[in-house]
Amino acid sequence: MLFFLAISRISIHNLSLKLEAPTHRVACTHSLVRPNSPLLQKQQIASLLQSSSHPNQLKQIHAFLLTTGLSIKNSLMTHLLSSMMLLGDMTYARQLFDEMHKPRVFVWSILIRGYLKNDLCTEALCVYHQMRRLGIRPDKFTFPFVLKACAQLVAVWMGLVAHAHVVKFGLSFDTIVRTELMVMYANFGDLGSADYAFQSMRKRDLISWNALIAVYAQGGHADEALKLFDQMEAAGVAPDSVTLASVLSACAYLGSLEFGIRLHRQIVEQGLEMNVFVENALLDMYAKCGSMEMASQVFINMCKRNVVSWSTMIGGYAINGENEKAFALFSQMKDEGVRPNHVTLLSVLTACSHAGLINQGWSYFKYMAQPNSDIIPRLEHYACMVDLLGRSGYLQEAYDFIKRMPIEPDPGVWGAMLGACTIHHNIELGQIVADHLFSLAPDAASYHVLLSNIYAAAGRWGDVEKVRQRMKDKGIKKVAAYSSVQANGKVHLFHGGDRLHPQSASIYQMLEELMKQLRSVGYAPKTNLVLHDVDMEEKEVMLGTHSEKLAIAFGLISLSSQSPIRVMKNLRICSDCHTFSKYVSQITQREIINVLLQQMLIAVRDLTIMTWRSEATPNKEKVLLSSHEE
Repeated sequence: MLFFLAISRISIHNLSLKLEAPTHRVACTHSLVRPNSPLLQKQQIASLLQSSSHPNQLKQIHAFLLTTGLSIKNSLMTHLLSSMMLLGDMTYARQLFDEMHKPRVFVWSILIRGYLKNDLCTEALCVYHQMRRLGIRPDKFTFPFVLKACAQLVAVWMGLVAHAHVVKFGLSFDTIVRTELMVMYANFGDLGSADYAFQSMRKRDLISWNALIAVYAQGGHADEALKLFDQMEAAGVAPDSVTLASVLSACAYLGSLEFGIRLHRQIVEQGLEMNVFVENALLDMYAKCGSMEMASQVFINMCKRNVVSWSTMIGGYAINGENEKAFALFSQMKDEGVRPNHVTLLSVLTACSHAGLINQGWSYFKYMAQPNSDIIPRLEHYACMVDLLGRSGYLQEAYDFIKRMPIEPDPGVWGAMLGACTIHHNIELGQIVADHLFSLAPDAASYHVLLSNIYAAAGRWGDVEKVRQRMKDKGIKKVAAYSSVQANGKVHLFHGGDRLHPQSASIYQMLEELMKQLRSVGYAPKTNLVLHDVDMEEKEVMLGTHSEKLAIAFGLISLSSQSPIRVMKNLRICSDCHTFSKYVSQITQREIINVLLQQMLIAVRDLTIMTWRSEATPNKEKVLLSSHEE
């Protein structure tokens, strides 16, 4: 009602307005008097617009402008337009825009920005097209939003057209416009053009550096992000919290613990900007690199923790096989009054899946599904439950769970089901699940490979050949497994049977010596895991040169005896490499950590190696492994 009275009092004609009051009361702090001039009235309305936070309030102001004839004041309508867009009502905002008399280019830019901010990129580009059709000349404030919309839609052709317009209107070297051009091309995957746009900038500010580093880090080009950060430092540009968070994200993606530790040390020694976002990025980096000890130190020393901090730590413990710590931290989080979100619950369910805790997993899932819960189960939560049930051998229960889902299952859910069928060699159910997957994701190589593995494990080589022929006909290529080890500031990459590394001779010599020692203590290659129709000797050769084994051999000859061998992988480790790693860790008394990059690592700590630990080096030898095939 106070808002209604404030509107009524500013009528220059002393009109008695009967506007509907907003659905809730809002205290108005403006001391308005009946104005003596249009200028004062305009100022009061502008002030009132700034204090409005509800669509109904803005609509009352709009009604007042219409009834008093003030709607011809484009400045007021522009302010009203901006306020409505901030509240997300783009339909009403467009209506306001269409009522305006010959809006200037500035107003067109505001409308484009509004659509972009509300994730309506297609509509933003349509407005730009209309603007050009009417002969309105865009300016340096228009193009950043247009280019950003093209980037988000990956609309390559429209992006090229927009770039041509940038050149046409002489804005190629505007710093902000060029920064958005650079980001757009990076999102298109055209790193050459992005780099050219960056290198040819007349002036590179911190925003430009941050933009390209962030795009590289988030777009799967983390190695380029780290190189660019080194260039930024060499150019004497000091990083801020945005830079640090992006670079730490790139370290997490690559599993580059060495670079991450260097950056952490630099933050501390140089007193660089540290806030909760940077600290959360540190937590994420250490967790994904398998260093939960360092993550724990960061977490303990944080002055302020938010739900992301807690969720990151819980997820870190889960993916690194420390399930009890994940559950304990979740309980502590609730005790301290921090409300979990959907990511927190996903991490807890992941820990349940790793530990095979079905009842506990059900209790957490039902916690989300209850009517008064503010966390609605998402597809990833359903996938995690399917993984928990299927991995534990309850295949039919997992399948029935999928059929009862209130939302349509996606490839992630069916993929978890097919993975469980592969583990338990259930061909019949695996075929049914594969049919669903091939209709939803016909070009996904991993699902074809899983079905092929099910057939191969059963010796149905004819069916294996059919799957492989199907992949060949559709041009689907299997993702090659690789493992990497970081040594002396460089990441060394290995594929199965790889002999391209400069130290290949030494690596294979070390591998041969290891095999002799391992056989003497009971290791026997699991040739049944080689899902190819070849003789036994060839199976042993193929199994013995998995990328994981080559990476471990390289680590033994390249890293100091006190350094852990940290193997980063793009696919799950096979159970033979699991056993191999355990035996190598035992005979060499070295710490071996396997980390699955950018995915939830199904990791279990092998407690059998506890028996041979020496008293001099307690709690140092460990193996984080998965029981899944490479």
